[in-house]
Amino acid sequence: MSGMKDLDRALASLDATQQGMYVFATVSEIPEGLTPFATIAEDEGITVVVAEDQARDAGLPLDERFARITLGVHSALDSIGLTATIAQTLASRSISCNVIAGYFHDHLFVQAERVTEATEALAELTRQAKGWLPRQ
Repeated sequence: MSGMKDLDRALASLDATQQGMYVFATVSEIPEGLTPFATIAEDEGITVVVAEDQARDAGLPLDERFARITLGVHSALDSIGLTATIAQTLASRSISCNVIAGYFHDHLFVQAERVTEATEALAELTRQAKGWLPRQ
């Protein structure tokens, strides 16, 4: 099943949902029992994105916490402009946005203390995009 490519329809269907607090950490190997949300292999080590409580239990640094926002829209991996529009919308409010794309959904990681503002900005973007769509 392929995802949505039409930018306006994707923006109108964001359905942004908060999914908890996460930590990004780098490790040389994944600690036993740790189940990261995502891993990224880099030359310097393995970046793990892990739920805050698991990070605490594993003794990983907790100095930077990020809130995960999952987009409910199933956008195509080769769609153009969705993450750029979201990043620009959040950047205009000085909210950082780290994106991890899954096959079905995009996952945004924003400063923990700005998650409410970020979800409100995304809801406003969705309302605006719905106004751009032709009436059917």
